[in-house]
Amino acid sequence: MPEATVRDRARSLLTASGRSDVPPFMVMDVMAAAARIEAAGGHVIHMEVGQPAASAPKVAIAAAHAALESGRIDYTSALGTPSLRARIARHYRETYGCAVDAERIVVTTGSSGAFILGFLAMFEPGDRVAVTVPGYPPYRHILTALGCEPVLIETSSETRHALTGEALLAAHRRTPLKGVLVGSPANPTGTMMSREALTSLISAAEGAGIRFISDEIYHGLDYAFPAVTAAELSPHALVINSFSKYFCMTGWRVGWMVAPEPLVRPIERLQQNLAISVPTLSQIAAEAAFEGREEMEAVKRGYQENRRILIAGLPQAGLNKFLPADGAFYLYADVSAFTSDSLEFAKQMLEQARVAATPGIDLKLLHVVRDSPAVAYSWTKQIARPEAGGSLLVIDRDAASSEDSVPRRTISPTTEWSSVSCRR
Repeated sequence: MPEATVRDRARSLLTASGRSDVPPFMVMDVMAAAARIEAAGGHVIHMEVGQPAASAPKVAIAAAHAALESGRIDYTSALGTPSLRARIARHYRETYGCAVDAERIVVTTGSSGAFILGFLAMFEPGDRVAVTVPGYPPYRHILTALGCEPVLIETSSETRHALTGEALLAAHRRTPLKGVLVGSPANPTGTMMSREALTSLISAAEGAGIRFISDEIYHGLDYAFPAVTAAELSPHALVINSFSKYFCMTGWRVGWMVAPEPLVRPIERLQQNLAISVPTLSQIAAEAAFEGREEMEAVKRGYQENRRILIAGLPQAGLNKFLPADGAFYLYADVSAFTSDSLEFAKQMLEQARVAATPGIDLKLLHVVRDSPAVAYSWTKQIARPEAGGSLLVIDRDAASSEDSVPRRTISPTTEWSSVSCRR
């Protein structure tokens, strides 16, 4: 066989599959660029990623230490340890007054693992699943990788970036949908759905035969009013949550689902084959974390103060078009007065002002909907306090057409930034 033919065949063996050709999660690229600046000795204000600044609850860390000292860390049931599943069910009774059978609880590898398991259990390749934009990019990327078609329903500030039953059914009439995924509080807008709005949306979806998935990872981080769980409103909804955000356990990779009863066994079979089980140590720590709520409420108060500073400070920086976030820890600010290219704006803000934020284009989908002339700020870590001598970026509207820089001045001459989140 000719050598060239052998080489060609070898190359074909190394070709990536089409389903792997998903867009990058752009915020991770922003993080990498910020890390390069820091490696060179620079200082960056990190507001680009939803990474809590605090550690896991002390009781969770203590439980993990005790488990490590006690001996073996073995596999668990694919659905999770019975005690953790029971504790999560108790959480629904205590927090929402909602009775959830522990048999419907599935412990997962973070919410990401829950999305994969849930999508595999609910949808076939080619099924069309509605997601809102702006929204969390991996929703659509995971659906695409699994052979499903994400259907983007664009929201706006007029509806507080919330999906309505009317908008969902309009998309369904154009081409039938098999599912819809909604987050409340939402990433990146921070907006929440009221009980009435969520009830109406679930009713519209189920009335049309559309399966409903509720991403509730930011529950507990609610400021405007208490969050409502879809588990209380429908036994047919798939509810996804995690210990990552409220409990500050991102790296522990542990979350859960409240699954409709007919899907529990199919999800169990998938988990058995894809992951065997969620890491035992993480499950032990997660169960203990529920007893650390007082500590986590102190962290939440830090977020509330950061939220107050950002809402007061961004208008001074020339960014006055945003919705005051109801929950989570993001603020989605319109920058259309200065640019039509959110990615370039975010790059310049990082390079020149040393502030890392997520470009709105990452939260939409290039070539399918327009670039979002917006940036998303996460307030879990460092926020400038002008009243305490800090500095805020202020954009000069008259010079905003410059292609070389983000026009700016500062509220005060100092470049000192201070942290008001609950670092320990």
